[in-house]
Amino acid sequence: MLRTKSVASPIERPGDGLRILVARFRGRGLPVDRYDVWMPNLGPSERLLVAFQAGRISWTQFRRAYRDEIYLDGAIDARSRTIKNHGQKFTLRLLASLARSGTVTLLCHCAEQQQHCHRHVLQKLILGS
Repeated sequence: MLRTKSVASPIERPGDGLRILVARFRGRGLPVDRYDVWMPNLGPSERLLVAFQAGRISWTQFRRAYRDEIYLDGAIDARSRTIKNHGQKFTLRLLASLARSGTVTLLCHCAEQQQHCHRHVLQKLILGS
């Protein structure tokens, strides 16, 4: 099962399963016991997040750009002819596999009820991998 929650929401053990913070920034003062693993590479870039929060891009534009960022090949690919990064595809597959055998909860700093949050987009990407 793949769930999403705000990192500020109450921790529900064992119902939350593996709690993964999927934000570029951990957050000042956030206790490390609020999550099990921090994967900043699964959060939107600072530039993209600020553009959306400032209203310079729509939710639809944000979703599309965030998805593109997730699948973007890494800069290291230009230096290697044989080993390619392929963005986060393998991480998404790993999380999908973990969610099939147990519970995984994706966490970010947005409010629990906020619908326009990257964690929901990420959930769909993982379930589609």
